[in-house]
Amino acid sequence: MAEGLMKKMYGQRAYVQSAGVRNDMEIDGFSVAVCKELGIELSRHRSRSFEEMQDWGDDLSQFDLIIALSPASQRMALELTRFHHLEIEYWPILDPTGLGETREAKLAAYRQARDQIKARMLERFGPPTETPGR
Repeated sequence: MAEGLMKKMYGQRAYVQSAGVRNDMEIDGFSVAVCKELGIELSRHRSRSFEEMQDWGDDLSQFDLIIALSPASQRMALELTRFHHLEIEYWPILDPTGLGETREAKLAAYRQARDQIKARMLERFGPPTETPGR
C-alpha cells in the first residue's frame, strides 16, 4: 500500500521499493480495494522480503531512508543496515488485518491505515507532485 501511495503522490521524485519481514503473503485484497479508490493499482503487486530485495540487486546501503511500518520491520531494517549510514524511521500505522466483522468494517479499517500512511507522507515529504484520486 505504501509503495503505491508514494509512487502515485510523488512519481519519479524518489526511487521507492517496498519490502517486509516476510515475502510469503499475497497482497491483501482489502489493500487492493482501498488503493483502487485512489486510482492506485495494486492487484499485480507482490510482497518481498528484505533478503529477496537484496537478492534481486537492491543494495540497502544505496537507499537514503527506510520507513518501517511495523516494529518487526523496524528491527529487521536496523539489523540489516547496522553497518550502513542511512536513516530509518518508524511510522506506527494501524495494522488493519483481522479488524472488522463485516466487509464494510474491514474496508473502513484498511482506509484508516491507508489514510494514516498518506498523512505521514504529506507530513514528511510535503505536497504531492501528482494529484491522488482523493
